[in-house]
Amino acid sequence: MRKTKSIQYILPLLLIFSLIISCEQAFIGPDPENTPENNFNSMWNVIDERYSYFELKGIDWDSIYDEYSIRIHKELNDQGLFNVLADMLFELHDGHVNLTSDFNRSRNWEWFQNYPNNFNQKIIDHHYLGKDYFVTGPFHNQIIDSVLYVQYSSFSSNYSDKNLDELMERAHGLKGVIIDVRNNGGGKFQNAYKLAACFTNQSTVYANERTKIGTEGDDFSPWVELRVNPRNGKQFKGNVVVLCNRKSYSATTFFAQMMKHIPNATLIGDQTGGGGGVPAFFELPNGWFYRFSVTQTITPHGQHIENGVPADIKVMLDKTDESKGIDTIIEAALNMLTE
Repeated sequence: MRKTKSIQYILPLLLIFSLIISCEQAFIGPDPENTPENNFNSMWNVIDERYSYFELKGIDWDSIYDEYSIRIHKELNDQGLFNVLADMLFELHDGHVNLTSDFNRSRNWEWFQNYPNNFNQKIIDHHYLGKDYFVTGPFHNQIIDSVLYVQYSSFSSNYSDKNLDELMERAHGLKGVIIDVRNNGGGKFQNAYKLAACFTNQSTVYANERTKIGTEGDDFSPWVELRVNPRNGKQFKGNVVVLCNRKSYSATTFFAQMMKHIPNATLIGDQTGGGGGVPAFFELPNGWFYRFSVTQTITPHGQHIENGVPADIKVMLDKTDESKGIDTIIEAALNMLTE
């Protein structure tokens, strides 16, 4: 440990089964003085104790301290301090890591950069949804060749049980359902869970999770099974295809992992962007907030999903098809469900 800790932070109470974070205020010692050095050391120490992916990512956090601490001095203004702290957080290569001040918010978009988009909203709007598509809560949906196509753009968008009932009723008797979560950057885990529960008729273990709880590198809670259980309401028992790409992140990665273990579901497209660690929120002495991953999630076979969930059938958006207004990935899903 580099410095004696004197920090104030938000301590998350992770509810493992639902992955819903609630927070309470925790105090260690007196409030530290608001100086660039204290803010830097506060952040470095908390991440040192609680970040869950140092080993998986091969990150030497001590060397990162050496690299960034020399940029800290007492005359550093707020913008300069923000830049140093944001640059240090970037070293975690984690889309669940942010620093939020009253003038800016840092973020890391590495999880989808340098990958094909595999997505064209204009083509979807014009050739697949059309002008007469249904808007069922946040679900834009259209029946195409006896298949219900559903686009869900963000798991941050809430929906009601009535919305799900309407979708399941519309899908009844059709050849299949396509759930398009490409470019869905995540949101609320519970929205992912409730949607997946519409398509399973039995309780299914889809992952295991543990939380970083101590100061040493291997101080984790025991692994806990994560299950998706059948919805208590209308369901669709036929075949389902989930469309995903590298911009399918966080809660969308969890949704893909759930669906991957439902027997009548298939993932088509590209690997998801990842985001398998649940973030917790902490506060610096100067009042800025930051977050980072404090859990690990693995498949039932032991593979981490932090870097994404592979598609069952990899299909890329063909440029020639795209120029003709055709979505190669949607067509692959339609062919699979209607053949």
